[in-house]
Amino acid sequence: MSTFTTKDGVSLFYKDWGTGPVVTFSHGWPLSSDAWDGQTLFLVNQGYRIIAHDRRGHGRSDQPGGDNTLDRYADDLAELFDHLDVKDVVMVGHSTGGGEVARYIGRHGTSRVAKAVLIGAIPPLMLKTPANPGGLPMEAFDGIRAGVAADRSQFFRDLSMPFYGYNRDGAKISQGVRDFFWLQGMMSSHKAAYECIKAFSETDQDEDLKRFDIPTLFIHGDDDQIVPIGAAAMLASKIVKGATLKVYPGAPHGLATTVADQLNADLLAFIKS
Repeated sequence: MSTFTTKDGVSLFYKDWGTGPVVTFSHGWPLSSDAWDGQTLFLVNQGYRIIAHDRRGHGRSDQPGGDNTLDRYADDLAELFDHLDVKDVVMVGHSTGGGEVARYIGRHGTSRVAKAVLIGAIPPLMLKTPANPGGLPMEAFDGIRAGVAADRSQFFRDLSMPFYGYNRDGAKISQGVRDFFWLQGMMSSHKAAYECIKAFSETDQDEDLKRFDIPTLFIHGDDDQIVPIGAAAMLASKIVKGATLKVYPGAPHGLATTVADQLNADLLAFIKS
């Protein structure tokens, strides 16, 4: 396996496939880089080099006891970029991974970055506050914490239904996709999965978004039941100067799987533009 060790001694797993222009992928919670299977093979076959890592505490990376914050996740990504010495990168992030991309740019700038794509992403802030009335109440995240703490195996099985929109009338349910979601979730550290809930729900990324100075594409399903579009891409795309927003009608949070062909076409067109 390809791994590298961060400055604080954590071994992170990453995939580094192909040659050509570099596209990096940051995955959502509680998954791993395997969540990008529908995109990574496609882009490698289109002549791109793809780099996709497992966030600390997730997948095949180490499971340290703490520091599960967006700051740390972004710094890990910066260390990986330095380790591989990549340049002119197209950064792609989904959900919490979109927050990771935004925090990377907020903390490390865009000297290595050419473009960014945020898909079903958490910025600017998921939590409902007086300044963010469209967010979700703390009770919603407390419920997630309770589910993960009590029986995360069953919680992840149940979460796969709204994640992929399989709870909607007429949805074509793939048991394989549900099983794969559960498997990725169970590969994560119980502690990291629990602590990451605070990171993805309570991190205000308004200032991160203001630092974007590269072409940026937001993609979000308007039936996203996990990161509702109104308090996410609808706001974030207005903060990033010159950003483009593509709304996928009826698409769920897990659109990288459910509408992979549509997403791949849009990614390829944006990368080439």
